Amino acid sequence: MLKVVIIGYGEMFTNLIASALDANCEIVGVLRKDTIKYNPFIKKLKDIINPSFEYSYIKSYNLPEIKGVKSVNDELFRKKLLKLNPDIMLVGSWGEKIKKQTYDIPKIASINVHPSLLPKYRGPNPYFWVIKNMEQETGVTFHLIDNGFDTGAILAQETVKIYPSDTGESLKKRVVLTARGVCCELLKALNEDLIIPLTQDENKASYYSYPDGLELDFNTGTEENLATIRAIYPWSKTWFYHNVTALSPNPKSTFIEVNNTEFKTPKTIANIDIKTKTVSVVCGDGNILKMVDLNLYDNCDKPFTRNYIKRELKIGELII
Repeated sequence: MLKVVIIGYGEMFTNLIASALDANCEIVGVLRKDTIKYNPFIKKLKDIINPSFEYSYIKSYNLPEIKGVKSVNDELFRKKLLKLNPDIMLVGSWGEKIKKQTYDIPKIASINVHPSLLPKYRGPNPYFWVIKNMEQETGVTFHLIDNGFDTGAILAQETVKIYPSDTGESLKKRVVLTARGVCCELLKALNEDLIIPLTQDENKASYYSYPDGLELDFNTGTEENLATIRAIYPWSKTWFYHNVTALSPNPKSTFIEVNNTEFKTPKTIANIDIKTKTVSVVCGDGNILKMVDLNLYDNCDKPFTRNYIKRELKIGELII
């Protein structure tokens, strides 16, 4: 039976725990982000008043938590890891770059899960980038941890289809569930057989940093704008300016329509429905981006959106 330590946060972290349990591994320690993020008193208070999903999940299986550490690269964590003597350390969503002195401790390997088909889309939040770039597929990769970011040799990989209606949220859910199955089979294989790691092809590698440019550009095509709107949800939101006022489309109710109106110039407001807070804008490809349930960008201003649309927006005017 493999002895496993799991570190991470969010859905990927809990699904790695589930996969280790599915594979009949012994989970000898888990480390969640809250342990690193908060001091012990605040963390304990938070666990009582507003426990995270990760904490509740860990408690439901009575798993041993690694406590009192401030980093996976500090000496205290390494001492605890040596004492636990794991065969495998699994990492699912973690902000620190893990140093060699740490990832060399497990007897078999330290393994990271990355939600893309490496070597493509290295870096944070590939869910966003694959949708924004209108890819038709992505995937999940389990790879050895080395000194680079998402550069280690590949142990297992599986493809996940991207649907036109996908948001970052829906894609992430499917990728995470896929990761659970892949991880379970990988752990079983590592327990029973020898796996030969596959070196990543650097000629096919790409790296994307965390997205920061989320302003829509109606001079570009409807598909490009809609991809950006859907890709960033639920982590953030896109916007466009009407004069100096920012408005944000709802990713679940924004659509592409054929332009049957008299308006052909990009950035022109082709239609307005005040009741449903709908604004339709002509884009650079000639089609219309129909934004239903449009809202003023700031949450505190949302109740005033319908009034703003009624008072300030006019069919036929340009968005500038």
